[in-house]
Amino acid sequence: MKPPEIIVIGELNVDIILNRIDRFPEMGKEILAGDLDLTLGSSSAIFAGNLSSLGSRVAFIGKIGNDGFSSTVLGSLQKLGVDTSHIIRSSKYNTGATIVLNFGNDRAMVTYPGAMEDLNAGDIDHDFLETARHLHFSSVFLQPGIRPSLPGLFKQAKAAGLTTSLDPQWDPEEKWEINATELFLHLDIFMPNMAEFLNLTASETLEKGIEKIKQYAPQLILVIKDGINGAYAWNGSTLIHQPALLNENPVDCIGAGDSFNAGFIRKFTRGASLVECLEYGALTGAVSTTCAGGTGAFADIKAAAETALKQFNKTL
Repeated sequence: MKPPEIIVIGELNVDIILNRIDRFPEMGKEILAGDLDLTLGSSSAIFAGNLSSLGSRVAFIGKIGNDGFSSTVLGSLQKLGVDTSHIIRSSKYNTGATIVLNFGNDRAMVTYPGAMEDLNAGDIDHDFLETARHLHFSSVFLQPGIRPSLPGLFKQAKAAGLTTSLDPQWDPEEKWEINATELFLHLDIFMPNMAEFLNLTASETLEKGIEKIKQYAPQLILVIKDGINGAYAWNGSTLIHQPALLNENPVDCIGAGDSFNAGFIRKFTRGASLVECLEYGALTGAVSTTCAGGTGAFADIKAAAETALKQFNKTL
């Protein structure tokens, strides 16, 4: 096999998605869901799977359990063409799972971390890491076992000639405590959504957050997703806005941000301009909303391309 272009290190879980609920649940009361899907979940896995479907060679490093959900994770990634040879099975922890309640364009989630919390620096095959061209990490706050080692991993990757990206994702404890000065030192692209960015920088506006980042990470490319408002990129001197490609009738929005990331990194690793990366990310994010789950829209790449052309008048 050819070496991977992109290695993804991150959390692995399944999504148990409940659709067609008429309100959010209340304590002591029961409501009904009109539909249920069991799919591959986790920001990292959705990113990896969709990036692989788009044509990149992708490998994954992560940890799962020895339960039934682990088969869903491995089978789904392998079906999407992801190299799973470096995914570790834990005999101590079960595979992570997220219960997703979809209500209109909003959702609520409850996550059991399981084995993803146990992933640590000792689980990383460093020789394998250096065979790739790009390293992506997602979900800092869900993986306390490896969080302290991230600056060293990014430093090693950069020393080996890789480019690097990070999507922090939401902090369930809402403490937003990361050593940004050290973490960003060897990072090329930082990819939070708007709420995450404002919380991490303790800022009221995008512009104020950028000013803070500039003081200690001037080399960093900021890519900030903002839902129906589109996305923004800061390259050290210029703020670029990419309007969203809106789907008027989304099936769900699970994984739309991860799909945006996949499109962006697909173009970035092929030397595209920042504008081209943003445009493609907007397209892959929009296509994601046309099917249930984070990877459903990209399970058949030919169908995904037809959707992109028919619904958004864009070439995938």
